[in-house]
Order: sequence, then C-alpha cells, then structure tokens
Amino acid sequence: MNAKRRLGRLTAAAGTVLALVVGAGVYVVSDAPGVARAAGTGPCDIYASGGTPCVAAHSTTRALYGAYNGPLYQVRRSSDNTTRDVGVLSEGGYANAATQDTFCANTTCVITVIYDQSGRNNRLTQAPGGAVPGPGPGESDNLADATAAPITIGGQKAYGVYIAPGTGYRNNNTNGIATGDQPEGIYAVLDGTHYNGECCFEYGNAQTNAQADDTGIMETIYFGTNNWWGYGDGNGPWIMADMEWALFTGVNPRYNPMAPINHRFLTAIVKGEPNHWAIRGGNAQSGALSTMFDGPRPNGYHPMKKEGAILLGIGGDNSNTGRGTFFEGVLTSGYPTAATENAVQANINAAAYAPTGGGNPQQNVQVVGAQSNRCVDVPNGTTTNGTQVQLWDCTGNTAQRWTYTAGKQLQVYGNKCLDANGQGTTNGTQAIIWDCHSGTNQQWNLNSNGTITGVQSGLCLDANAAATANGTKLILWTCNGGTNQRWSTRS
Repeated sequence: MNAKRRLGRLTAAAGTVLALVVGAGVYVVSDAPGVARAAGTGPCDIYASGGTPCVAAHSTTRALYGAYNGPLYQVRRSSDNTTRDVGVLSEGGYANAATQDTFCANTTCVITVIYDQSGRNNRLTQAPGGAVPGPGPGESDNLADATAAPITIGGQKAYGVYIAPGTGYRNNNTNGIATGDQPEGIYAVLDGTHYNGECCFEYGNAQTNAQADDTGIMETIYFGTNNWWGYGDGNGPWIMADMEWALFTGVNPRYNPMAPINHRFLTAIVKGEPNHWAIRGGNAQSGALSTMFDGPRPNGYHPMKKEGAILLGIGGDNSNTGRGTFFEGVLTSGYPTAATENAVQANINAAAYAPTGGGNPQQNVQVVGAQSNRCVDVPNGTTTNGTQVQLWDCTGNTAQRWTYTAGKQLQVYGNKCLDANGQGTTNGTQAIIWDCHSGTNQQWNLNSNGTITGVQSGLCLDANAAATANGTKLILWTCNGGTNQRWSTRS
C-alpha cells in the first residue's frame, strides 16, 4: 500500500486442467510440464476437481497435494551458512520438522525458500525491496526465524512462517498466475492472534516492480487492524483485500460492514473475476466458512490490471511493518466455487492444526485473577497508548485476549503490549498498553507459582489494594504471595 502511480502492465497467463478417469481413480493433469497427481486428498486436488487448479501452492506444514513428496521449504543456519530442505514425513503428508530441528540444533536458522508444490516453480524467496526499502542487505527484507512459530498438525510438530516487521518474501517472475482481469482464488491459513495495524501483512498476487503506481495491479489477502485505507466493525482484526491504493472490506472505500475475526488458526479467502469479488473466512480448526462480502468491484477497480507477482508478509510496494504468521496458502487459476472452497475448508479442519507447548504456548487466552476471578481487561476496548488495564468480568472479547510471545510480551489486539508505564520499576507503576517494541518494560515472566513479573523491574502484576471489583486498576508491586498477585490463563 502506498500512493505512487504508474500505468499497470498486462501479461498473459495460462491455466488449463484436464481431468482423466482411469480405472477407479481420478487424476488431474496440469498444463505445467511434468505434473500429474492423484486427486481428492489435498486442497489442490480439491481445487483441480472443481476446475480451478492451483498455480502456486506454499506451505511449511504439509503437502497440499495427495501425491506431493518434495521439499516444503529450505532453512539456512547461522553457524556455517549452509542450507537444508525440509520435506514431508510421507507422500502427501506433514512436514518432517525433525529435519529442521537436527540441522538447526545449537544455532539459529532462517527460512530462505518456500517451495511451490504446483510444479510451476513459483517459489517464494527473500523480498528484494521496492518503493519501501527493507532492513536487510541491499534494502532487501529480512528472512523469517525458522523456529518462531511452532505448532502441531495432525499431531506432528511443524513450523509456520513468523513474519516480524521488516520480514518479507516475493517472486516477481512467476508462471501461470492471473494477470489483467483474469479470475483467481487465494486462500491462506494464518495465526489469527498474531497481527498489527501496520502495513501490510499479506499473501497473494502483486505488482512485479514493487511500486504502488496504479489501482487494481494487485489482489491479495490482508489480515490485521489497519484502518487507514479500509476497515470493518469493531477494532478488528479483519480479512481485507488489497487491490493497491486501498484495503477493501466491500465495494465502498474505507468502511463496509464486516465482523472482526481472530481464531487461533484462521482460514482467509479472497477471490476475484471481472467486476466481481468476494471475501470468506472461518476457523481453520473447525466449522464452516462465512461469506463476509460478495459483490462488484469498487469504482476504479474494474477492469483489474493484475501483474502476477506473488508476495508474503508485505504490501505491494514492499511496505514491511506488518506482522503475522502464515502456515499454508494457494493461488488458483479461475474463480473457485463456494462448494469447492467449502471442501477445502473441511480438508483444512481435518489437518488438525493445534498449538504446541513449545515456543509460544499462551495464544489468545484470558488472564484471570485468582482472588477476583475477573479478567485482565483493556477498558472499553480502547486501543489508545497509555490506557491502564483493569479487572473486569470475563466476556471473551478481544480486549481480554492476550498472547504470550516467544519474546515474553503479553500482546492484546495483536499490536499492543502490556507495558510498565514510563519504564517504571517502583511500587505503584501503572500496567498499561502501548505499541509493542523490544523494551524490557514490555517483557514478562509467567511463573509456575501463578505470578506475572516484569523482566525489567522484578515486580509482580498486582490488583491494586487487593480489590476485586470491576474496574480495579492493575499496577506493579513487590511480590508478597497475595492472591491478588496470582493469575491463570483460560482459553
């Protein structure tokens, strides 16, 4: 997202599929050279059966075709800068995380390549930068920490792609991705509790020159709470479409009615065809998809002028201050039907995404006082920096949903952190929310005795004056064993 201008470039894209019935099995033959695979077991088999085959398929957690037996992603370790591919445990199966764990033992690793399972070689690598420079070498973006997003899938350990601000992936020279006004579908499975209001955590079809110089030159899934270009109801987060120069929740610029959505594992869909597009979403662990918008293109976005690059974690012009976590996603040739997407959602549910006990165990939880049985709450759902947190009846709303990160932050709304006001280290320091940063006054230890202590101060999170009523303010105080300083988490 940005507001720089130039004329969009149109290129041609292919994407034909032929379904052959052979004996008792159905096989899908893509026009990508040398690709033939059994249908019906992975999301891309389902899309192909629906006549809208995957032209890019990315995942660090599992195979997206029933017959895929190649690498999912590549990691590079810092100790000697060597690389290793991480594949699947079996054909069509889950990631072999042990490959990464063994290779990266006693050092750090980053994800260097996310392979394309479609056979078109639309792999994602380090984004080279653009109108917005990256923080890496030659203004490129950073690469993701390979161990920052551990989860389980099908009961097996796996890792997602943890996008911190400044991190991004891109491919500007793709094969078969929709261009111009050609139809396409995009889905992604994301961490619905890891987001912010910055620009832009996205996955999908983007411009090839990383310049925000025209409308309609991109079509991506955006997830977060950015409300400058577009927004829905409440405080977000929302699934939106980035079509360049704006984020859209519907046909109108800026606001359209749309409910927030932030399941721990989230399925997000954006799809488009000539003068028609839609947003769908749902819980990736269970249940059906909801249609959040289905209607005409906004003014100025018909016809579209898509250019066919693919990005992950950044905006079209390389805006790179967003954050999020990606597990799997595809781009299709053609506009998928709702029935096809519903079958894909059922397949995602069956994959059994789940949190793991390692790395980041407390995701999207309520923090409950042992004495009061009330929740740590941001008053009135405000997002204003400096707001002091309080006790309130547990309602489960987003102002009471906290994520304990690998960096020991307690995040709310995905972009605000529990903070010791003014970096205070004395009794009575207010516990407030503030934009997340790397300061030790935003780092907390969740201790086995139920206390939450500040890394900088060593003081305990405390319900002021041992009060239990709604509205009781939270402060820091010398740890004294009181029940007003003991906390538990609740999903």
